[in-house]
Amino acid sequence: MSTLHRSLRRRAAGVVAAAGALALVVGCGGSDDSVTGGGKKDGKVTITVGLYGVMGFKETGLFEQYEKEHPNVDIKAEVAGDEQTYYTALQTRLAAGKGLKDIQGIEIGRAKEIVDTQSDKFADFSDVKGTDHFLPWKLSQITTKDGKVLGLGTDIGPMAVCYRKDYFEQAGLPTDREEVAKLWEGDWKKFVEVGRTFKKDFKGGDVAYTDAASGLFNAMVYGYPEQYYNAEGDLIYKTNPAVKEAWNLAADAAEDGLTAKLRQFQPGWDPGLANGTFATAVCPAWMLGHISEKAGEANKGKWDVAKAPKGANWGGSFLGVVEQSPVKEEAKKLVAWLTAPEQQTHIFEKQGSVPSSQEALESPEVQKVTSEYFDNAPIGQIFGEAAKEIPDKQVLGRKDGTIKDTFSQGLALIEQGDASPDEAWQTTSERIEKAVG
Repeated sequence: MSTLHRSLRRRAAGVVAAAGALALVVGCGGSDDSVTGGGKKDGKVTITVGLYGVMGFKETGLFEQYEKEHPNVDIKAEVAGDEQTYYTALQTRLAAGKGLKDIQGIEIGRAKEIVDTQSDKFADFSDVKGTDHFLPWKLSQITTKDGKVLGLGTDIGPMAVCYRKDYFEQAGLPTDREEVAKLWEGDWKKFVEVGRTFKKDFKGGDVAYTDAASGLFNAMVYGYPEQYYNAEGDLIYKTNPAVKEAWNLAADAAEDGLTAKLRQFQPGWDPGLANGTFATAVCPAWMLGHISEKAGEANKGKWDVAKAPKGANWGGSFLGVVEQSPVKEEAKKLVAWLTAPEQQTHIFEKQGSVPSSQEALESPEVQKVTSEYFDNAPIGQIFGEAAKEIPDKQVLGRKDGTIKDTFSQGLALIEQGDASPDEAWQTTSERIEKAVG
């Protein structure tokens, strides 16, 4: 499915130069005295939308469809490629109280900070009818303690494992995706054991079992309801058994030489995909597009997708409406329509972003979607089932993204031989404390 090539760009910083992205976001707020740029005039409603990356609404024609069905509505969407720059500008506009869009995209890593510090700036969706189709845990991520729902969900990031069939064959391992999934079913420790077998038996040259220890760490941590913070907002990564378990297993994989030492989305990872320097990568749904694009046509059909040892969620977004929008009610209706099961199904079919709508996930249209690049893997079924295994309760923290990146850097110290696991843990802890205060 070639349109999957676009799906990762939502996550990848730098798709658009940072300066250009900042200019795009900051310069889209209308006149100096405008809150959002939207409004009503001569029976016409203008709704402005601020997005980042490729969220699919514009790219798959949904904005045009809505305008066609609602002739009095004019949608003006502007998109920044770099989410980090987008969010920095959004914070500035929220503080200033103007220059915003009627509808603003919110990445999952920012949801907790929005809930804790900006809840008064966003409209409440708890009274909007027809929004009971989401996965139980999705809207809880954007809901305040007093029940205010600050946005509706777009996509999610259920987990799988992408693997090279040709490399598994050369190592004497099964290649059928169902048989591969059985190798590590139920336990990430089994995934690492398969790696040890691969390293011992592979006869095809200098190929690592997996790309990086950090990918394994993230996949494990995101399979638990709590990661770095508890529900009260306290940092718990030092005492959370889930984090320590993930660290220890990822560190073992690094020390045993099972990784290619190529952190995902960092320099060297894309060439690693193109040159085939590793046999597996832990991959949430949105990563398939990036792999297929960077691995290229030469590797088409060599990659496949198997069920992960355990369910997890890595990624996802929301659409919120600014409280001071002069077209708040019209914007809420548009958001409800864009995130309805039918539209989420449409985006998955065209682009590969997995729906956060439980109704859409269970629909025949989603279930039948396959990926030609990944040897016609039934990704609708694989990721639909993976979504059901995601913990119902997901505790988010204000600095989740920063902490995740810091752990990735710490595991890289082990991979590069610059520190022992204990030394790397100490360094990582010190960096986290410094970063989050």
